[in-house]
Amino acid sequence: MIDGLGKKLLELRQASGQTRKEVAPKLNISVSVLANYENDIRNPSLEVLKKLAEYYHCSADYLLGIDTANTAKMIDVSMLNDKQHQLLQALLQTIQE
Repeated sequence: MIDGLGKKLLELRQASGQTRKEVAPKLNISVSVLANYENDIRNPSLEVLKKLAEYYHCSADYLLGIDTANTAKMIDVSMLNDKQHQLLQALLQTIQE
């Protein structure tokens, strides 16, 4: 088992205010499979791990315990147009300086 994965998945789901019944269909898995992941009974495939990271807007590194601080949280910017994306990048560069 991947140490801590189940706990992280459970915490992320609870933080989102959703039930297993709400999350599982969005990942194309059953409620029982999601429960097995959260209870450290079963590990997800790489494909499902990627879906979990995307769904919870975090990195796979965080889920796997590589990035323990969860500093690599992801923000979905897919709705931004090119100009907005450029402005966001400029803002982030300014903040990092």
